Amino acid sequence: MLHMQQVRPADMGILGGMEDSILDWFAQFGAASLGLMSFTEAIIQPVPPDLMYIPQLINAEGTTSLILWLWMVVTVTSVAGSLVGYWLGQKWGRSLLDRYASRSSVMRLEALTERYGTVGIFIAAVSPIPYKVFGWVAGMGEMDKRSFVIAGLFGRGIRFGLEAILIGIYGDKVLSALQWFIDNEFMMGILLLGGLLISILAWNWWKGLLPEDTSSEE
Repeated sequence: MLHMQQVRPADMGILGGMEDSILDWFAQFGAASLGLMSFTEAIIQPVPPDLMYIPQLINAEGTTSLILWLWMVVTVTSVAGSLVGYWLGQKWGRSLLDRYASRSSVMRLEALTERYGTVGIFIAAVSPIPYKVFGWVAGMGEMDKRSFVIAGLFGRGIRFGLEAILIGIYGDKVLSALQWFIDNEFMMGILLLGGLLISILAWNWWKGLLPEDTSSEE
């Protein structure tokens, strides 16, 4: 079992100074820290909740009820925060996007919501793309709020749910499977090639959201 007591992301050596300071600040709120971090990340702050969520899942491994509680907290608070982001998008969306995102990225995000609507928000909720930005774009474009919330709940639920299953519930089995792939060079090669192919396809799709006559402005 992966029992790691009092694990914090800062202890794992993966954060820089700003992220470390933000996580230390949130840690003072105890059990509510995850929900607060998830809520604010969906509005404006830059540190993703995964950096607090994953260590908490590791500590909770084998305790299904706690894992489900963490999953519900991080999902619901993220979507709740995105509603504040939606409101910010209605009020100051363009200025926020111009300040925190490149023009080409803004155009792609707008194209994603315009072309795919609710499905676009679902893609954003599942992907590692900052969710707050889609909240701003959805608010700026006056997307149907009910569809926005439903897509967010499904997307964030799936994203954080996969982490809960793979890390919190089946952590040992997942590690064993990864070790088997590492030991088996042929299967590791297939896995890497598959990941590379998916990455290329995803990148080409993302690039394709930008009209050809603006691609030179990236």
